[in-house]
Amino acid sequence: MTDKVRDYWRNFVGGEWVDAADGGRIAVLDPASGETICEVARGSAADIDRAVAAARQAFESRVLLAMTPAARGELMFEIARQLDGLADEIALVEMRDNGKTLQNGYKEVALTQRYLRYYGGLADKLEGRQIPLGEGLLDYTVHMPYGVSAQIVPWNGPLPVGARSVACALITGNTVVLKSPEDSPLSLFLFAEACERAGVPKGALSIVCGYGREAGAALVAHPDIDHIVFTGSVETGKSVLRAAVERVIPCVMELGGKSAGIVYADADLDLTARNAARGIFTHSGQICSAASRLIVHRSIHDQLVEKLKAQAGMRTVGPGAEGRDMGPVISDRQLLRIEGLCQAGVEEGATLVTGGSRLDQPGYFMPPTIFSGVTPRMRIANEEFFGPVLVVIPFDTPEEAVEIANGTDYGLAAGVFTRDLRLAHWTADRLVAGQVYVNDWWVGGVETPFGGTKRSGYGREKGQEALLGYVQTKNVGIRY
Repeated sequence: MTDKVRDYWRNFVGGEWVDAADGGRIAVLDPASGETICEVARGSAADIDRAVAAARQAFESRVLLAMTPAARGELMFEIARQLDGLADEIALVEMRDNGKTLQNGYKEVALTQRYLRYYGGLADKLEGRQIPLGEGLLDYTVHMPYGVSAQIVPWNGPLPVGARSVACALITGNTVVLKSPEDSPLSLFLFAEACERAGVPKGALSIVCGYGREAGAALVAHPDIDHIVFTGSVETGKSVLRAAVERVIPCVMELGGKSAGIVYADADLDLTARNAARGIFTHSGQICSAASRLIVHRSIHDQLVEKLKAQAGMRTVGPGAEGRDMGPVISDRQLLRIEGLCQAGVEEGATLVTGGSRLDQPGYFMPPTIFSGVTPRMRIANEEFFGPVLVVIPFDTPEEAVEIANGTDYGLAAGVFTRDLRLAHWTADRLVAGQVYVNDWWVGGVETPFGGTKRSGYGREKGQEALLGYVQTKNVGIRY
């Protein structure tokens, strides 16, 4: 395996590898050093036009719908097989442009293959139904694709997040134009290579890297798209929705989170500390469903904070190439934002238990950070860090805990830690979140629906339910 990243990457448009229409390029940085590692073609509105035109032509010619559902499923299996031959390079670029460890880069490949095989297996199982209307009448429903699906994926997990959306779209007969993130685009180019080798019809999938304000804005406002899938921040999501409303485009929106775990007095504190730390420090907290708030019964607040501090102290921070527990955050811009919110927390009167400022070394490294004694109205209790920062908020009654947990604009994930099964169910029933984890964090997998409530978005990714976001129901009524 080489440690050398290709110097230059072209966009994949209409089945061809192309330079940007205007010849522009984007420098891709290694967040572990801040150094440029390569360049990619800088997609603009002209490149989006070309990609959408190719997707429209592919959809109208029914290159996917002419295939049986089983054949579309086999195509997903073949893409997964092709990823085997690209796994070494994918793991490398995930480490170099995203900050992951090499081991986690390989895990991203395995997860992507799992999505492809899961949805490949579902391709021939999305069924309509027959509705009885009486003698002489036949009525039935079928699922039909929307058409051209515009997809924008985030930089924190571009390969599996992109692949699961692409898989759902292709097996249901949609064609796709995907805008890859400029901060971390390389693994999706390799995914495009796997799709090309697998024989995905030309035009059915295009992947264009570009800035959000240029390529992203052009894509969601394009007059010839029929469907949008977006994962990203609330503010960017609002701009996507404003573009979508002009043409009444259906959207699947997976936005931010400020997910809370409620810890009751009877919880296993060692288990809680381990799982809460994993929930916030994995990938340096750059996960939308990270366990960023811990709402802790006052009687165990101080004891749990000490255990959390110990968990933070056990984690090493450094470049992914060194196999550390935590790598860098994605950019200096993101690191400055995290530090600014930490400073706000100190000024608001929260207790900084550990961390709070960048490490004094090259790259964009933030240590595990914990605030205790936080109150629900503080900025750090309401705004998303998207970094390795945990805030701990005390409570006295279950009702108060639920009120605090539900008290932000977000509703992506939530957690409950208790030995009392009745209390766990009572709490889960009252938490306003798309998924609730009990005595663990990230309980679930490819098979379980994932998505938000409130300003965390709507629609579901993952699981069988995700497919319903890529089709619309057509009813056919016949009188004999």
